[in-house]
Amino acid sequence: MQTLKNHVTLIGSLRTKPEITNFENGRKVARFRVATNRYTKKDKKARIEWHRVFAWGNMAQFMENHAKIGNELAIHGRLVHRTYLNKNGEERKITEVEVKHVIGL
Repeated sequence: MQTLKNHVTLIGSLRTKPEITNFENGRKVARFRVATNRYTKKDKKARIEWHRVFAWGNMAQFMENHAKIGNELAIHGRLVHRTYLNKNGEERKITEVEVKHVIGL
């Protein structure tokens, strides 16, 4: 039986300043949005697709210190699906990319 793996690679641009959260235990997370272009043969133009991305630890530190809006990035990570309650107590589902490696282009 083949083992299936959860891998995703995005090449796009940073569209929001990383939002940094520092936890009491010393851990850190950076949350930000990346835009990629999707080209269609039919329309012959690019459509922007938005991706929610987060990074822990050293990757979060790197994003905090070096990332600027508009930077081109190559991100390798995995998809994470989670459920949360919004401000009104309604359940919401979200898919995000957890960064494992990032390269500034």
